[in-house]
Amino acid sequence: MDYREVEGAREYVARLDHGVGWRSQIEAFADEEKIDAAFFVGLGAVQDATLLFYDQDDQEYDDVEFDEPFEVVPAVGNVSWLEGERFAHTHMTLSREDGSVVAGHLDEATTFAGELYVREFDTELAREHDETTDLDLWPL
Repeated sequence: MDYREVEGAREYVARLDHGVGWRSQIEAFADEEKIDAAFFVGLGAVQDATLLFYDQDDQEYDDVEFDEPFEVVPAVGNVSWLEGERFAHTHMTLSREDGSVVAGHLDEATTFAGELYVREFDTELAREHDETTDLDLWPL
C-alpha cells in the first residue's frame, strides 16, 4: 500500500441546488474554492441517476441509467485532479421507496435535495493512469 500523511485544512457544509447535477456541483464548488484534494460525504435525494460499474475483466465502465427518484444513503467521495480538471470521484448508494438499493460509481444524478460535508486536505492529488487496473489512480 502506498500512502501519504496529509493534514486537514478548510471544512465546509453546503446545500446542493435543486435540479442541478450532483457531481458537477461538487466539481464547480472545488473550482471556486480552489480545492486540490478533499473528502466529502453527502445525503439527500435525486430525481434520476447514471451509475457506472467497472468490469475488471474487460477494464471498462458499463453505465446503468435510472429514471426514478431515490434517497441518497449516502454519497461519499473525494476531490482530486484528473486530466487537468478537478474531479469529484463519487460513489453513491441509492434507496427506492420499497427499501431496495442500487449503488455504484456516480456518473451523474439530478439533485432533488442535497447536503454535503467537505474536508479539504493540505495537499494536491492528481490522478495518473495505472497500467495494472487501467484506471486513473492517485500516485502516492
